[in-house]
Amino acid sequence: MTTTTPPVATPPVTTPPVPLLERLRVPGGFVLGAVLLLGVAPLALSDFRLSLLAKYLCYAIVAVGVSLAWGRGGLMVLGQGVFFGLGGYAMAMHLKLTDAAATGETLPDFMLLYGTGDTLPWWWKPFANPAFALAMTVLLPMAVAAVLGFFVFRRRVKGAYFAILSQALAAALSIWLIGQQATTGGTNGLTDIQGFFGYSLDDPVNQRMVYFVIAAALLLLMALARQLFVSRYGELLIAVRDSEERVRFLGYDPANAKLVAYVVAAGMAGLAGALFVPAVGIISPALIGIVPSIGFVIGAAVGGRASLVGAVLGAVAVAWAQSTLSDEFPAAWTYLQGLLFVLAVGFLPGGLASLGVVLRRRRTRTGTPATGETA
Repeated sequence: MTTTTPPVATPPVTTPPVPLLERLRVPGGFVLGAVLLLGVAPLALSDFRLSLLAKYLCYAIVAVGVSLAWGRGGLMVLGQGVFFGLGGYAMAMHLKLTDAAATGETLPDFMLLYGTGDTLPWWWKPFANPAFALAMTVLLPMAVAAVLGFFVFRRRVKGAYFAILSQALAAALSIWLIGQQATTGGTNGLTDIQGFFGYSLDDPVNQRMVYFVIAAALLLLMALARQLFVSRYGELLIAVRDSEERVRFLGYDPANAKLVAYVVAAGMAGLAGALFVPAVGIISPALIGIVPSIGFVIGAAVGGRASLVGAVLGAVAVAWAQSTLSDEFPAAWTYLQGLLFVLAVGFLPGGLASLGVVLRRRRTRTGTPATGETA
Protein backbone atom coordinates (compact mmCIF):
# COMPACT_ATOMS: atom_id res chain seq x y z
CA MET A 1 0.00 0.00 0.00
CA THR A 2 1.45 3.28 -1.07
CA THR A 3 0.82 6.57 0.57
CA THR A 4 0.69 9.85 -1.24
CA THR A 5 2.16 12.96 0.23
CA PRO A 6 -0.28 15.83 0.12
CA PRO A 7 1.00 18.67 -2.03
CA VAL A 8 2.62 21.49 -0.19
CA ALA A 9 0.62 24.65 -0.53
CA THR A 10 2.68 27.40 -2.06
CA PRO A 11 1.98 30.88 -0.90
CA PRO A 12 0.45 33.14 -3.56
CA VAL A 13 2.81 35.45 -5.34
CA THR A 14 2.08 39.00 -4.36
CA THR A 15 3.46 42.07 -6.01
CA PRO A 16 4.68 44.78 -3.69
CA PRO A 17 2.41 47.82 -3.59
CA VAL A 18 3.43 50.76 -5.70
CA PRO A 19 4.39 53.74 -3.54
CA LEU A 20 1.87 56.55 -3.52
CA LEU A 21 4.34 59.09 -4.88
CA GLU A 22 5.15 56.81 -7.82
CA ARG A 23 1.45 56.39 -8.63
CA LEU A 24 0.87 60.11 -8.52
CA ARG A 25 3.95 61.01 -10.57
CA VAL A 26 2.35 60.73 -14.02
CA PRO A 27 -1.07 62.28 -13.27
CA GLY A 28 0.65 64.94 -11.19
CA GLY A 29 2.92 65.74 -14.10
CA PHE A 30 -0.04 66.17 -16.44
CA VAL A 31 -1.81 68.41 -13.94
CA LEU A 32 1.33 70.51 -13.55
CA GLY A 33 1.70 70.76 -17.33
CA ALA A 34 -1.94 71.80 -17.70
CA VAL A 35 -1.56 74.46 -15.03
CA LEU A 36 1.60 75.85 -16.65
CA LEU A 37 0.27 75.82 -20.20
CA LEU A 38 -3.35 76.79 -19.62
CA GLY A 39 -3.00 78.98 -16.55
CA VAL A 40 0.45 80.42 -15.95
CA ALA A 41 1.60 81.03 -19.53
CA PRO A 42 -1.44 83.08 -20.65
CA LEU A 43 -1.13 85.27 -17.54
CA ALA A 44 2.64 85.70 -17.61
CA LEU A 45 3.29 86.17 -21.35
CA SER A 46 2.38 88.99 -23.66
CA ASP A 47 0.26 88.34 -26.74
CA PHE A 48 3.37 88.24 -28.93
CA ARG A 49 5.22 85.80 -26.65
CA LEU A 50 2.12 83.65 -26.33
CA SER A 51 1.80 83.43 -30.12
CA LEU A 52 5.44 82.32 -30.28
CA LEU A 53 4.77 79.68 -27.64
CA ALA A 54 1.79 78.45 -29.66
CA LYS A 55 4.12 77.99 -32.63
CA TYR A 56 6.63 76.10 -30.49
CA LEU A 57 3.90 73.85 -29.08
CA CYS A 58 3.01 72.82 -32.63
CA TYR A 59 6.57 71.60 -33.01
CA ALA A 60 6.18 69.83 -29.66
CA ILE A 61 3.17 67.92 -31.01
CA VAL A 62 5.36 66.63 -33.83
CA ALA A 63 7.95 65.66 -31.21
CA VAL A 64 5.38 63.49 -29.43
CA GLY A 65 4.99 61.44 -32.60
CA VAL A 66 8.76 61.34 -33.08
CA SER A 67 9.13 60.03 -29.53
CA LEU A 68 6.72 57.21 -30.35
CA ALA A 69 8.20 56.28 -33.73
CA TRP A 70 11.90 56.88 -33.02
CA GLY A 71 12.21 56.71 -29.25
CA ARG A 72 10.12 53.56 -28.90
CA GLY A 73 10.22 52.05 -32.37
CA GLY A 74 13.71 52.98 -33.50
CA LEU A 75 12.42 54.57 -36.72
CA MET A 76 14.59 57.52 -37.76
CA VAL A 77 11.71 59.63 -39.10
CA LEU A 78 13.50 62.40 -40.99
CA GLY A 79 10.49 63.18 -43.17
CA GLN A 80 7.90 64.42 -40.68
CA GLY A 81 7.81 67.71 -42.57
CA VAL A 82 5.81 65.88 -45.26
CA PHE A 83 2.97 65.07 -42.89
CA PHE A 84 3.25 68.44 -41.16
CA GLY A 85 2.87 70.08 -44.56
CA LEU A 86 -0.05 67.91 -45.69
CA GLY A 87 -2.00 68.80 -42.56
CA GLY A 88 -1.02 72.45 -42.83
CA TYR A 89 -1.99 72.80 -46.47
CA ALA A 90 -5.29 70.99 -45.89
CA MET A 91 -6.20 73.49 -43.18
CA ALA A 92 -4.86 76.51 -45.10
CA MET A 93 -6.82 75.59 -48.23
CA HIS A 94 -10.08 75.64 -46.29
CA LEU A 95 -9.23 78.90 -44.53
CA LYS A 96 -8.22 80.58 -47.82
CA LEU A 97 -11.51 79.54 -49.41
CA THR A 98 -13.40 80.88 -46.40
CA ASP A 99 -11.53 84.19 -46.59
CA ALA A 100 -12.30 84.44 -50.31
CA ALA A 101 -16.00 83.76 -49.73
CA ALA A 102 -16.10 86.48 -47.07
CA THR A 103 -14.99 89.04 -49.70
CA GLY A 104 -17.38 87.74 -52.36
CA GLU A 105 -14.73 85.92 -54.38
CA THR A 106 -14.74 82.32 -55.54
CA LEU A 107 -10.96 82.02 -55.81
CA PRO A 108 -8.23 82.65 -53.21
CA ASP A 109 -6.32 85.91 -53.64
CA PHE A 110 -3.12 84.32 -54.98
CA MET A 111 -5.05 82.57 -57.77
CA LEU A 112 -6.51 85.91 -58.84
CA LEU A 113 -3.02 87.42 -58.73
CA TYR A 114 -1.41 84.72 -60.86
CA GLY A 115 -4.28 84.69 -63.35
CA THR A 116 -5.31 81.02 -63.28
CA GLY A 117 -8.78 81.71 -64.64
CA ASP A 118 -12.18 81.73 -63.00
CA THR A 119 -12.40 78.03 -62.16
CA LEU A 120 -11.31 76.57 -58.86
CA PRO A 121 -9.14 73.45 -59.29
CA TRP A 122 -11.18 70.30 -58.73
CA TRP A 123 -9.02 69.08 -55.88
CA TRP A 124 -9.55 72.35 -54.00
CA LYS A 125 -13.35 72.13 -54.05
CA PRO A 126 -13.86 69.49 -51.30
CA PHE A 127 -11.82 71.61 -48.87
CA ALA A 128 -14.56 74.22 -48.83
CA ASN A 129 -16.37 71.83 -46.48
CA PRO A 130 -15.01 72.37 -42.93
CA ALA A 131 -15.69 68.78 -41.82
CA PHE A 132 -13.83 67.38 -44.83
CA ALA A 133 -10.90 69.77 -44.32
CA LEU A 134 -10.59 68.93 -40.62
CA ALA A 135 -10.68 65.22 -41.34
CA MET A 136 -8.06 65.54 -44.08
CA THR A 137 -5.62 67.32 -41.78
CA VAL A 138 -5.16 64.01 -39.97
CA LEU A 139 -6.41 61.31 -42.34
CA LEU A 140 -4.44 62.46 -45.39
CA PRO A 141 -1.03 62.29 -43.64
CA MET A 142 -1.98 58.97 -42.08
CA ALA A 143 -3.06 57.56 -45.45
CA VAL A 144 0.20 58.63 -47.12
CA ALA A 145 2.20 57.17 -44.22
CA ALA A 146 0.20 53.92 -44.39
CA VAL A 147 0.87 53.45 -48.11
CA LEU A 148 4.54 54.36 -47.84
CA GLY A 149 5.09 52.38 -44.64
CA PHE A 150 3.36 49.29 -46.01
CA PHE A 151 5.81 48.94 -48.88
CA VAL A 152 8.87 50.11 -46.94
CA PHE A 153 8.45 47.92 -43.88
CA ARG A 154 7.37 44.89 -45.88
CA ARG A 155 10.63 45.21 -47.79
CA ARG A 156 12.44 45.44 -44.43
CA VAL A 157 13.94 48.82 -45.24
CA LYS A 158 15.34 50.33 -42.06
CA GLY A 159 18.19 52.32 -40.57
CA ALA A 160 19.93 54.85 -42.76
CA TYR A 161 18.03 53.70 -45.86
CA PHE A 162 14.68 54.52 -44.24
CA ALA A 163 16.00 57.91 -43.09
CA ILE A 164 17.23 58.78 -46.61
CA LEU A 165 13.91 57.69 -48.12
CA SER A 166 12.04 59.92 -45.66
CA GLN A 167 14.21 62.89 -46.57
CA ALA A 168 13.72 62.23 -50.28
CA LEU A 169 9.97 62.29 -49.79
CA ALA A 170 10.18 65.63 -47.97
CA ALA A 171 12.33 67.11 -50.74
CA ALA A 172 9.98 65.80 -53.44
CA LEU A 173 6.90 67.34 -51.80
CA SER A 174 8.65 70.67 -51.30
CA ILE A 175 9.81 70.79 -54.94
CA TRP A 176 6.33 69.87 -56.19
CA LEU A 177 4.68 72.60 -54.14
CA ILE A 178 7.15 75.19 -55.39
CA GLY A 179 6.45 74.18 -58.99
CA GLN A 180 2.68 74.54 -58.62
CA GLN A 181 2.59 78.29 -58.11
CA ALA A 182 -0.84 78.74 -59.66
CA THR A 183 -2.56 76.29 -57.32
CA THR A 184 -0.39 76.11 -54.19
CA GLY A 185 1.19 79.56 -54.04
CA GLY A 186 4.61 78.29 -55.08
CA THR A 187 7.54 79.43 -52.96
CA ASN A 188 5.36 81.83 -50.96
CA GLY A 189 2.87 79.15 -50.02
CA LEU A 190 -0.55 80.04 -48.63
CA THR A 191 -0.22 83.33 -46.77
CA ASP A 192 -2.25 86.16 -45.25
CA ILE A 193 -4.85 83.90 -43.61
CA GLN A 194 -7.40 86.14 -41.91
CA GLY A 195 -9.97 83.91 -40.23
CA PHE A 196 -10.31 80.66 -38.35
CA PHE A 197 -13.78 79.09 -38.58
CA GLY A 198 -15.57 82.41 -38.33
CA TYR A 199 -13.15 84.11 -35.92
CA SER A 200 -10.82 86.89 -37.00
CA LEU A 201 -7.17 86.08 -36.36
CA ASP A 202 -6.41 89.79 -36.07
CA ASP A 203 -8.19 89.83 -32.71
CA PRO A 204 -5.77 89.05 -29.82
CA VAL A 205 -8.60 87.30 -27.97
CA ASN A 206 -9.04 84.85 -30.82
CA GLN A 207 -5.29 84.35 -31.02
CA ARG A 208 -5.37 83.33 -27.37
CA MET A 209 -8.19 80.93 -28.18
CA VAL A 210 -5.98 79.33 -30.83
CA TYR A 211 -3.22 78.99 -28.23
CA PHE A 212 -5.58 77.21 -25.81
CA VAL A 213 -6.65 74.81 -28.57
CA ILE A 214 -3.01 74.00 -29.37
CA ALA A 215 -2.04 73.54 -25.71
CA ALA A 216 -5.04 71.28 -25.05
CA ALA A 217 -4.25 69.21 -28.16
CA LEU A 218 -0.66 68.77 -26.98
CA LEU A 219 -1.75 67.55 -23.54
CA LEU A 220 -4.31 65.13 -25.02
CA LEU A 221 -1.80 63.68 -27.48
CA MET A 222 0.77 63.28 -24.72
CA ALA A 223 -1.84 61.34 -22.70
CA LEU A 224 -2.58 59.17 -25.76
CA ALA A 225 1.09 58.52 -26.39
CA ARG A 226 1.62 57.69 -22.72
CA GLN A 227 -1.10 55.04 -22.93
CA LEU A 228 0.57 53.56 -25.99
CA PHE A 229 3.92 53.55 -24.19
CA VAL A 230 2.67 51.50 -21.23
CA SER A 231 0.42 49.18 -23.25
CA ARG A 232 1.35 45.76 -24.60
CA TYR A 233 1.82 47.39 -27.97
CA GLY A 234 4.40 49.73 -26.45
CA GLU A 235 6.31 46.76 -25.07
CA LEU A 236 6.13 45.06 -28.46
CA LEU A 237 7.44 48.20 -30.14
CA ILE A 238 10.45 48.29 -27.82
CA ALA A 239 11.10 44.62 -28.53
CA VAL A 240 10.99 45.31 -32.27
CA ARG A 241 13.45 48.16 -31.81
CA ASP A 242 15.88 46.07 -29.77
CA SER A 243 15.66 42.72 -31.55
CA GLU A 244 13.47 42.59 -34.62
CA GLU A 245 14.43 39.07 -35.65
CA ARG A 246 13.66 37.65 -32.21
CA VAL A 247 10.20 39.23 -32.33
CA ARG A 248 9.62 37.66 -35.72
CA PHE A 249 10.63 34.23 -34.38
CA LEU A 250 8.10 34.64 -31.56
CA GLY A 251 5.29 34.90 -34.10
CA TYR A 252 4.80 38.67 -34.33
CA ASP A 253 5.13 40.71 -37.48
CA PRO A 254 7.52 43.63 -36.82
CA ALA A 255 6.32 45.39 -39.96
CA ASN A 256 2.83 45.84 -38.51
CA ALA A 257 4.16 47.21 -35.22
CA LYS A 258 6.36 49.73 -37.01
CA LEU A 259 3.60 50.67 -39.42
CA VAL A 260 1.21 51.58 -36.61
CA ALA A 261 3.82 53.80 -34.94
CA TYR A 262 4.68 55.47 -38.24
CA VAL A 263 1.03 56.15 -39.10
CA VAL A 264 0.17 57.51 -35.64
CA ALA A 265 3.23 59.78 -35.71
CA ALA A 266 2.17 61.03 -39.16
CA GLY A 267 -1.31 61.84 -37.87
CA MET A 268 0.16 63.83 -34.99
CA ALA A 269 2.41 65.74 -37.38
CA GLY A 270 -0.55 66.48 -39.64
CA LEU A 271 -2.58 67.83 -36.73
CA ALA A 272 0.39 69.95 -35.68
CA GLY A 273 0.61 71.41 -39.18
CA ALA A 274 -3.11 72.18 -39.18
CA LEU A 275 -2.84 74.02 -35.85
CA PHE A 276 0.31 75.80 -37.00
CA VAL A 277 -1.59 77.60 -39.76
CA PRO A 278 -3.94 79.69 -37.58
CA ALA A 279 -1.14 80.25 -35.05
CA VAL A 280 1.26 81.72 -37.63
CA GLY A 281 -1.01 82.58 -40.56
CA ILE A 282 1.09 80.88 -43.21
CA ILE A 283 2.20 77.54 -44.58
CA SER A 284 4.92 77.31 -47.22
CA PRO A 285 7.37 74.78 -48.73
CA ALA A 286 10.15 76.30 -46.62
CA LEU A 287 8.40 74.96 -43.51
CA ILE A 288 8.10 71.36 -44.67
CA GLY A 289 11.32 70.51 -46.52
CA ILE A 290 14.39 68.57 -45.45
CA VAL A 291 15.74 71.16 -42.99
CA PRO A 292 12.50 71.51 -40.97
CA SER A 293 12.11 67.71 -40.94
CA ILE A 294 15.59 67.35 -39.44
CA GLY A 295 14.75 70.11 -36.96
CA PHE A 296 11.79 68.11 -35.64
CA VAL A 297 14.08 65.17 -34.92
CA ILE A 298 16.79 67.36 -33.37
CA GLY A 299 14.34 68.77 -30.83
CA ALA A 300 13.28 65.28 -29.73
CA ALA A 301 16.90 64.07 -29.65
CA VAL A 302 18.14 66.97 -27.52
CA GLY A 303 15.33 66.65 -25.01
CA GLY A 304 15.26 62.86 -24.97
CA ARG A 305 13.49 60.88 -27.66
CA ALA A 306 12.46 58.07 -25.28
CA SER A 307 10.81 60.50 -22.86
CA LEU A 308 7.60 62.29 -23.76
CA VAL A 309 8.34 65.24 -21.49
CA GLY A 310 11.94 65.37 -22.67
CA ALA A 311 10.93 65.33 -26.34
CA VAL A 312 8.36 68.09 -25.81
CA LEU A 313 10.70 70.32 -23.81
CA GLY A 314 13.53 69.69 -26.26
CA ALA A 315 11.34 70.67 -29.22
CA VAL A 316 10.27 73.88 -27.51
CA ALA A 317 13.84 74.72 -26.44
CA VAL A 318 15.34 74.12 -29.89
CA ALA A 319 12.55 76.11 -31.58
CA TRP A 320 13.10 78.97 -29.14
CA ALA A 321 16.85 78.86 -29.76
CA GLN A 322 16.26 78.91 -33.50
CA SER A 323 14.02 81.98 -33.26
CA THR A 324 16.51 83.73 -30.98
CA LEU A 325 19.87 82.78 -32.45
CA SER A 326 19.01 82.58 -36.15
CA ASP A 327 18.27 86.30 -36.20
CA GLU A 328 21.68 87.13 -34.74
CA PHE A 329 23.66 84.34 -36.44
CA PRO A 330 21.70 83.39 -39.57
CA ALA A 331 24.62 81.62 -41.25
CA ALA A 332 25.86 79.79 -38.15
CA TRP A 333 22.54 78.49 -36.82
CA THR A 334 22.35 75.56 -39.24
CA TYR A 335 25.80 74.37 -38.15
CA LEU A 336 24.86 74.80 -34.49
CA GLN A 337 21.70 72.80 -35.08
CA GLY A 338 23.71 69.97 -36.62
CA LEU A 339 26.20 70.11 -33.75
CA LEU A 340 23.37 69.75 -31.24
CA PHE A 341 22.17 66.63 -33.01
CA VAL A 342 25.66 65.10 -33.14
CA LEU A 343 26.28 65.82 -29.46
CA ALA A 344 22.92 64.43 -28.42
CA VAL A 345 23.18 61.22 -30.44
CA GLY A 346 26.90 60.63 -29.90
CA PHE A 347 27.43 61.60 -26.27
CA LEU A 348 23.98 61.68 -24.66
CA PRO A 349 21.72 59.28 -26.59
CA GLY A 350 18.96 59.63 -24.03
CA GLY A 351 18.95 63.41 -24.35
CA LEU A 352 18.75 65.88 -21.50
CA ALA A 353 16.01 63.74 -19.93
CA SER A 354 18.62 61.06 -19.16
CA LEU A 355 21.17 63.47 -17.69
CA GLY A 356 20.13 62.70 -14.10
CA VAL A 357 20.46 58.95 -14.66
CA VAL A 358 23.89 59.39 -16.25
CA LEU A 359 25.13 61.50 -13.34
CA ARG A 360 23.82 58.99 -10.79
CA ARG A 361 25.56 56.14 -12.58
CA ARG A 362 28.77 58.11 -12.70
CA ARG A 363 28.59 58.86 -8.97
CA THR A 364 27.87 55.20 -8.26
CA ARG A 365 30.80 54.12 -10.42
CA THR A 366 33.24 56.51 -8.79
CA GLY A 367 31.96 55.70 -5.30
CA THR A 368 32.35 51.93 -5.64
CA PRO A 369 35.33 50.71 -3.60
CA ALA A 370 38.19 49.16 -5.51
CA THR A 371 38.99 45.43 -5.34
CA GLY A 372 40.49 44.42 -2.00
CA GLU A 373 39.25 47.50 -0.15
CA THR A 374 36.52 47.53 2.43
CA ALA A 375 33.56 49.78 2.17
